[in-house]
Amino acid sequence: MIAVTRLGGAELVINADLIVTVEKTPDTVITLTTGDRVMVRESVDEVVARAAAFRYRVLQGPGVRADARDQAAALGASRHHSGDLSGDEDS
Repeated sequence: MIAVTRLGGAELVINADLIVTVEKTPDTVITLTTGDRVMVRESVDEVVARAAAFRYRVLQGPGVRADARDQAAALGASRHHSGDLSGDEDS
């Protein structure tokens, strides 16, 4: 689960496993497997970093804290890949 902020300021927690795409249009739009689209204040890079940090914690198993070191490691891993979650190669 990742926390994001709607454009109106309301906080929202999204199941990162349901994210299909994250796109900049110019606002950041997250599309879920349910077909729902959520516009958020966070940048595409920030949403990707949060999703990567979430996945990293899940793969590490129970009892792992979400501290800055984990998030930095996940952010580095997400920037290491070419393209974003949408699969666009021209980003």
